Amino acid sequence: MSTNPFHPKYNIQHPASSIQDPVSRIDSHQHFWKYDPVRDTWITDEMKVIQRDFFPEDLAPLIKKTNIDGCVTVQADQSDEETNFLLELAAQHEFIKGVVGWVDLRSPVLEQKLEDLSRFKKLKGFRHIVQAEPPGFLLQKDFLQGIRLLKEYQFTYDILIYPNQCMDAVQFVKEHPEQPFVVDHLAKPLIKEKLLQPWKLYMKELAQFPNVMCKLSGMVTEADWKYWKPEDFHPYMETILECFGANRVMYGSDWPVCLVAASYDQQAALVENYISQLSDSEKQQIMGGNAIRFYNL
Repeated sequence: MSTNPFHPKYNIQHPASSIQDPVSRIDSHQHFWKYDPVRDTWITDEMKVIQRDFFPEDLAPLIKKTNIDGCVTVQADQSDEETNFLLELAAQHEFIKGVVGWVDLRSPVLEQKLEDLSRFKKLKGFRHIVQAEPPGFLLQKDFLQGIRLLKEYQFTYDILIYPNQCMDAVQFVKEHPEQPFVVDHLAKPLIKEKLLQPWKLYMKELAQFPNVMCKLSGMVTEADWKYWKPEDFHPYMETILECFGANRVMYGSDWPVCLVAASYDQQAALVENYISQLSDSEKQQIMGGNAIRFYNL
């Protein structure tokens, strides 16, 4: 594996971090929302435990208990209002180190929107809920053009997909060799069914691109919510570490979505226990260093 996947040849600028400790522990993926049953129809009755509001005041004691120094909050709704909501929370809470918002990447006035949004220093990148879109969505001409504009404003992009969208994702990242990408939630492998292939082959394909990282996040919700065991996740974490290496993997909780299957402590322990045999440097990169570097925190 390359010692630095974000090599200068990709012209990815990362000024000095606002987090002084280079090994600060970062939760690279969590959400906040004011629950709206009309808007948030994806939160079904089966997920009743998260059919309520979740704000920074709810997360603060959890990350403190787990010795997490800060977090990156990620959009859960596809609207400009969502991005503004998260930026307002980030301005009020120091431990929110970065925001991954939403913007209409197919908009004819996207460049002006990015120009306007670039004044928010905590806004680090964007995400679209591609998992809810039909095959081929990532490869639409106007979407690809929108992605090409992100790097001009030093914005990252989070890739949220299912395994059956991975081949599209391979072509997608191939089109943008200088754009920093991160795959959310391991691309949601079928952990409950204990299926590794063809997901494992797809991860090997995506990992060939040095500008792509992967989050160890969102695993418990892809397992059997009530009866999962720590070892259920080992083959999937092993695959990600083999493919991407410790320098391109970052921890994320996916809180509060994770609460349908595990507490904050439980999901964090899954990752920390699994990587406990790695070197101190590798553990520090996974638990914070890579997120700081990728999102320029």
